[in-house]
Amino acid sequence: MGASSFPRKFVLAAAFVGLAARLAFGLVYWQHERMNRDEVEYLSLARSLVAGHGYKYDEHVEKGPVEPFGRAPGYPVFLALTGGGRAESAQAVPTSVKIAQSAGGAFGVIVIAIAAFRMAGRRPAMAAAAMAALFPPLIWIAGFAYSESVFWPIGLALGLLVSHMLEQHGPERSDPKRMGRWAFLSGLATGAAVMFRAATSPFVGLLTLWLIWKRQWATLAMVWVGLLIVLTPWTIRNYYHYDGRLVVIASDGGVTFWTGNNPLATGEGDMAANPHLKYANLELKARHPGLTEEQLEPVYYRESLDWIRSHPLDWLVLMAKKAFYLVVPIGPSYRLHSTRYYIASVLSLLVLVPLACMGLVRLGSRRARLTGMWLLALAAIATCLVFFPQERFRIPVIDPALILLASGFWYAGPRGDAEAAAAVAA
Repeated sequence: MGASSFPRKFVLAAAFVGLAARLAFGLVYWQHERMNRDEVEYLSLARSLVAGHGYKYDEHVEKGPVEPFGRAPGYPVFLALTGGGRAESAQAVPTSVKIAQSAGGAFGVIVIAIAAFRMAGRRPAMAAAAMAALFPPLIWIAGFAYSESVFWPIGLALGLLVSHMLEQHGPERSDPKRMGRWAFLSGLATGAAVMFRAATSPFVGLLTLWLIWKRQWATLAMVWVGLLIVLTPWTIRNYYHYDGRLVVIASDGGVTFWTGNNPLATGEGDMAANPHLKYANLELKARHPGLTEEQLEPVYYRESLDWIRSHPLDWLVLMAKKAFYLVVPIGPSYRLHSTRYYIASVLSLLVLVPLACMGLVRLGSRRARLTGMWLLALAAIATCLVFFPQERFRIPVIDPALILLASGFWYAGPRGDAEAAAAVAA
């Protein structure tokens, strides 16, 4: 079979269903709900961008009770472009943002189908599209002003692009100009993804190590050229903004690292899910009066690293807890929401994870066709273990990766090989 065997009509229908489900949740069910800190700060930055004040928080946040974090710039720009910069966004996530994010989710359904088709053929493509369209966490994330709502399609597209670069064969690989173009484009895309969501940074390290292991030095150089073109201007801006301190993307990494690595850490969830950490954070701030949230970033890192060095066994136990909660969805970040939300999250994963395990076995070595996607998933897992796992950290990369593996349960054997080979050739 040729590339024409891609199930276009089914995938487009699944994308339409996914769009309808996301719009129904965001515009009908999830209305007039209180926003959390991340949503408030993202929308504040969007309002400042629209007002022409640059990348800074507006009065709604600056005069609020909590000092804001430094954040990656990509998602506030998206919000500003989709209507999130209006004054009324201080009270609720604008309808236009929910619509745009729902459309992004529908696009993600199409991208994950393409990835599954490339990996194993027609039937996995249909299965992946159906699962992505109806998977509850990927539906309701579109109703929140979270970067994860837009990043999961971006992550899939990045995984496909990098996979295409890494898996060039024959004449394509022997053509340095062609490889250089794909590597440069992959570097630009990786930089853009990091600018959108700083938690993507570990992917840069894994991709670098992979190319070193494969001894693809020219490819590695071009990836880094593209990456630096995107990141350098923002890093220079941060250097002056933070008074000579090197902050590549955002200054919220320190508090996130401390939240997941201190004597009171539970192994899952942020401060909202673990109120006792809020009090410990207030005590830490009281020991360093006069420092802003951004100035405290190196303090957070120092406190955590000192504890890890002093209590290595306790830290290893904590890491085991993180690994457990990464797989078993019963941590406090899940129970933070309503009972219906919690049950839907747990049940969806109870179905998806066993399917992913069976799909992994059935696919065998065919999953190697998406090397970039698996490196991205591994980076997401590493992020959860270094910092802490929670549902929002899992959704944008790990859940799509699980859906891709689960789609392998419908792998059609040699016929699927032919279809996937046609997709790679196309």
